[in-house]
Amino acid sequence: MNNIEGKVVVITGASSGLGEETARYLAEKGASVVLGARRVENLERIASQIKAKGGLATYLKMDVTNIEEVKALVAKGVEVFGKIDVIINNAGIMPLAPLAALKVDEWNQMIDVNIKGVLNGIAAALPLFQAQSSGHFINLASIAGLNVNPGSVVYSGTKFAVRAISDGLRKEVGKDIRTTIITPGLIESELQFGSSDEATSQFIQQVYKDAIPAISIAKAAAYAIDQPANVDINELIIRPTVQEV
Repeated sequence: MNNIEGKVVVITGASSGLGEETARYLAEKGASVVLGARRVENLERIASQIKAKGGLATYLKMDVTNIEEVKALVAKGVEVFGKIDVIINNAGIMPLAPLAALKVDEWNQMIDVNIKGVLNGIAAALPLFQAQSSGHFINLASIAGLNVNPGSVVYSGTKFAVRAISDGLRKEVGKDIRTTIITPGLIESELQFGSSDEATSQFIQQVYKDAIPAISIAKAAAYAIDQPANVDINELIIRPTVQEV
């Protein structure tokens, strides 16, 4: 049985990395995917390639920090495919640096994208899910949301917040709506290139030599979606076997 086929899945941060890989994988499994991100040329290319393989996809240029644009992405899915079954709040940034570097603008950007972006996704989809008495939130957290290391303090704070928000959401929405936290470790993505702090960036490039492919996260999302409606996979932690923390 394939519980993915026929479902409509909204994905933020879908123009590259984990979001792109997840969109492609779910489309292969029969889902209709609604792609959102700022880089519209990437979205157009990905959607075209999915459709060329017989999949169903649409896209919209949007920014997760703008609630109206997130609502528009959800509305786009309903307009094109008639419903929304899943929203994957995937968009995130990781400009790591020591606190002493005082990169306050980057702190604010992480809060806006990593925390407010998830909340905007919830705000956009929750009324629809409640009205149809079904739905599935999948929120991307991080190993950094379980353990804080020097240089990742603010990023970790945002991912601790995602886990708290997700668990609270699960407790509030009741029996009809599912909530999953996906917690990646070292996974190949553009996140590793986000640091403007030279020493931190060099360290990250070294650490990410152990990263595993983004398809690992796509398969985790598919696993959670594929479960029967009464099975709620609340958290999946995926990391390389060599990663200790």
